[in-house]
Amino acid sequence: MPDLIETVEDGVATLTLNRPESLNALSEDIRLGLLEAIQRLGADDRVGCIVLTGAGRGFCAGGDVKTMADRSGRVFEERAEGIRQSNRIPALMHASPKVIIGMINGVAVGAGLSMAAACDLRIASASARFGAGFIKIGLSGDWGGTWTLTRLVGTAKARELFFTGDIIGAEEALKIGLVNRVVEDAELADVTMAMARRIAAMPLVALGYTKRNLAAAETGDFAASLELEAVHQARCSQTEDHREAVAAFKEKRRPVFRGR
Repeated sequence: MPDLIETVEDGVATLTLNRPESLNALSEDIRLGLLEAIQRLGADDRVGCIVLTGAGRGFCAGGDVKTMADRSGRVFEERAEGIRQSNRIPALMHASPKVIIGMINGVAVGAGLSMAAACDLRIASASARFGAGFIKIGLSGDWGGTWTLTRLVGTAKARELFFTGDIIGAEEALKIGLVNRVVEDAELADVTMAMARRIAAMPLVALGYTKRNLAAAETGDFAASLELEAVHQARCSQTEDHREAVAAFKEKRRPVFRGR
């Protein structure tokens, strides 16, 4: 079986990390597969939403510690370039016009936590657990986790998680704003896919520009956000989906969006 499984149904693409025996610790095939899939799906008009999850009882345990000794012997420049390549994945997730939902079905630590934090939304099972973990193996963190986690939970909590490497449960993750919802384990797939299908049925052009607005708001000032909203709103107002929504409102019917 491949390390990354892709399925597409009802406008939702699901990417499943498939190394359950290692709690889906990252392999080179997972990294390369995510790089290719996220970029391709972002341009696929059949796909309105992407769900990222793990097989078995883990979401992602981060880097594969068993192989780290092999990588540590590389020269500094080669090692840094390898990490830059991995960091392209959260960058693609952040820039993708498609909404990405993390279906957090179990442990998400290290780069697994960073991957979850790079998603636009996170729905967690009650048994999910989260932790930065890097410090416990003498590392400082990658996959953009210091940036995304700081914005999700605030400076103080992000520093606590990174400095201590503590593991927190799903309910605490919900309390601090790391996840959007927590559901019973048996309900996770149904709840997540219902949300994904709902988003996938929205006007795709408007979804993409909305995501760009929200991403810009994380670092830009108010004036820049106002200008970006003006340009993007004008672009969306010229789409077929906008005209269809206006017509449907007047005719008191449900709109049928076509992603154009």
